[in-house]
Amino acid sequence: MGFKLKPKNDGPMDKFVKKMTGDQNGESTPPPKLQAKKMTGNQNGDRSQPPKLQADKLQVKEVEPHGTHSFDWCWSDKKPTTITCDKAGTVEDVLKRSSQFREIAEKNKNKELVIVRDGKAISSHFPCRLIKKKRLTVRYVKANNKAKQLASGSGLPQRKRPSGELVRFHVLTKGGKTVMKLMRNPALQKEIQEITVYAYKGEKVKQALERDGRFLETIFTKNCALSHTSTEVNTEMSNLVDDLDGKTFKIILLNKSSPPESQPGSLDDAYMVQNESPRSDSDENQDPQQQSITTESMNDNKPKEKPELNDVVVTFKTIHEIPNSKTMRCNLSSQFKDVVNSMNMKSERVSKRSRIQNLFHVEYGKNALTCNEVKTMKKLMQLSCSVCQVRINGMPAGSGFLLFDKFVLTNGHVVKDICNESTGQLVQRVTVHFSFESLDQMEGEQESGANVVEEMVGGQYCCDVSGHKHDWALLSLCADQTLPDGLLPHFGFLPQSGGICIIGHPDGGVKRIDPCVIVSSDKRSQTVERHYHENPGGVLVENSYYSESQETIQMVTRNFFENVAESVKHNRQVLTYETCFYFGSSGSPVFDKYCHVVAMHTGGFHYHSPRGELKSVIEYGHPLFIIMEQIIVQMVERGRLDVLKAYLACDYDQHQNMMTNVKKKLVESRNLTAFKNAVNNSAVAGDEKLKTFFEFFCQTEDPVPMDTDSN
Repeated sequence: MGFKLKPKNDGPMDKFVKKMTGDQNGESTPPPKLQAKKMTGNQNGDRSQPPKLQADKLQVKEVEPHGTHSFDWCWSDKKPTTITCDKAGTVEDVLKRSSQFREIAEKNKNKELVIVRDGKAISSHFPCRLIKKKRLTVRYVKANNKAKQLASGSGLPQRKRPSGELVRFHVLTKGGKTVMKLMRNPALQKEIQEITVYAYKGEKVKQALERDGRFLETIFTKNCALSHTSTEVNTEMSNLVDDLDGKTFKIILLNKSSPPESQPGSLDDAYMVQNESPRSDSDENQDPQQQSITTESMNDNKPKEKPELNDVVVTFKTIHEIPNSKTMRCNLSSQFKDVVNSMNMKSERVSKRSRIQNLFHVEYGKNALTCNEVKTMKKLMQLSCSVCQVRINGMPAGSGFLLFDKFVLTNGHVVKDICNESTGQLVQRVTVHFSFESLDQMEGEQESGANVVEEMVGGQYCCDVSGHKHDWALLSLCADQTLPDGLLPHFGFLPQSGGICIIGHPDGGVKRIDPCVIVSSDKRSQTVERHYHENPGGVLVENSYYSESQETIQMVTRNFFENVAESVKHNRQVLTYETCFYFGSSGSPVFDKYCHVVAMHTGGFHYHSPRGELKSVIEYGHPLFIIMEQIIVQMVERGRLDVLKAYLACDYDQHQNMMTNVKKKLVESRNLTAFKNAVNNSAVAGDEKLKTFFEFFCQTEDPVPMDTDSN
C-alpha cells in the first residue's frame, strides 16, 4: 500500500509549544493564577475569606431539578397503588412515603427488597425520575449477608445533572459459559432473569456496576466485559457508558488474566465515587427523616479546621509568585512575535499547508458538505417514515426500507441464516418496525407496531463471475397491514462526490440520521492510510483471521490495513463514505443531497483502537440501481409476476433508463431466455403492463447500415 512514515512535529508552532510548556506532548500546564483558583475555591484567586467560611460554602448540596410525575406499584396479587413524586430521590424513597409499603417493609425487614420494572429488576436507589407512567412490582427474596446493595434514602447525595445525562442498560443475571455466578444474592439470580442498571454519561462501565451493588466483586477482579446479546460486540469495563442506553448485555470472561489497570480518573470521577459509596447497614434501615438527622449530627461532630466535600479533603496551600515572572513574561511575548513573523514568512515561500493548517482545512470542508438546507432535512424526515428496523424473534437484526407496494429491501446477510433459499420461507419469525423512534416503545410491548414478514421473494448473498459481491434481500409483508409510502419513486443514480445522509437503526437502537461525506474512489487509499498512521501502536481486529494470527500486533495491523486498501481499490462499484452507523444499520437507505435513494448501507471495516474505542476505516453501500437490476432479472426467472406487477405499478422518473440498462447489460449480454419465453405466458397476455414490459425486452434493434467503398 506504500504507507508513509508518521511526520515529525518540527514546525515552528510545534517548537514554540514545546518551548513554552516543556512537555513532549505539547500540552500546556495551567498558569499559576489558575492553579490558585483551583486550590482556594475562590473566583478571584485569593483567600479573602477565612477557611471556616469556605468550608461551609463547599458543603452546600445542590439538588438536581425534578418535575412532578406519578407511577403505579403493586405487592403480590394486590391492586396497584398510584404514588406521585415532586422532588428528587430514589425509588425506595418515594415508596417509603406510602404507609402501605412501610407496613409491608416492616413485615419483611429480614429479607431483601426487589423492585421489578418491565420484567427487569431495578436497584432500590434507582433515580425516581426514570420511573414515569410505569408499573412497579415489589417483591422480597431471601437475604444474603454478602449482598450489600447501595442504600436508598434522602441521605444519598443528589448531583445536579439533567435527566438527559442518565442512561439505562440491562444485564442478564446469568453470564457466559465460564461465568457461573454474578449476583451477590443467589436468590435474586434465581428469581430474576435480567436487571436494569442506571449510569451517568461520562462514567465507566465498572463505576456503574459497582454503584449498582448487586454484582459479586469477582467480575471486577477478573478480566470481564459486557457482551451484546444480539451483536455479540464486547464492551470493556473501562469503556464509557454513553452509548449503552437501552441495550442488553451478558457478562463474559475475556480471559483468565487480571484486568488491565485503569487510567487515572478525573476529579469529578473521584467526587462521584466518594459521594455514591455504600453506607452502613444501620443507615440503610433508618427512616429518611432519621437518616437526615443522623447525617447532620455526624457533620456537627466533624472538626472544623479542615473543610470537607463529601469525604474529599480540601487543603489550603500558600501560592508564591514565581521568581522573575515579569522578565519571563516579557521574553515569552517577544519570542511569540518572532515565531508568528517566521511562520508568515514561511507561508509565503511554501505553498504546502502545515500539518495544523491542513487539519482545520479538512474539517471545514467536511462540515460544509454535511450542512443541509432546512427544506432538505424536512423532506428527509418525511422519507424516514419508510425506514424500518428488522427484528428476528423480537431481537434487532438490521435495518431496511419499504421499496414499493408491500416489499421491504434489506441486506441479504441480515436474514441469510434463517431463510430457505429454494423456497424463500423463513424458519423464524421476522418483523419490521417503521415507528421505532423512542426507547419507551421497546420497554413496553416489543411487538407494538410490528409488520410481519411473510416470505423472502428474492435475494443474493454471493459474488458474481466478475467478483462483484451482491448482498440484498426483498421481503414480502403480510397483506392488510398499514404501510408508509415506498421509496422507489425517489430512486436516483450514484453521485460521484458531496454529502449524503443515512437513516437507520445503528446498534439496534432507535431510528437515527447521519449526514456524512462521500469518499471518492481516488481518495479511498488516503483514508485507509490516515487510519493506519493514527494508530502507531497497533489496533485490535475483530476478524478471527487476524485475532488468531501468531504475528505481532504491528504486523497484524499492517496486514489489516493493506487488505482494506486492496478491497476498496478493486470494489469500485460500491459507494464509500465515513459514518458512525455500524452494527444493526445494515440495510439503511442512503440519500444524496437531492433526497434521492442512491444506495443501501451494507458494511465497513471495523477495528478497536488501543483505547478500546470501536472505529471503522471506511464504510460502503451497494448502489440501488444495481440491486434493482438484479431484482428485475430474478423475479422474471422465478416467475414472480405478482412482484413485477407491483413494481410496474410504482411509477418513477428513471424507470425507462432502468429498463434500458437491464436489457443491454443483462438480458442481451447473457441471452436470458426467460424474458422471451414470458411473452407467451397467458397471465402476461392478459395484463397490459406486463405485456408491454416483456415486449420491450423482445424487441431487437435494427442494425445500422455501414457505408462501404464501392471502389
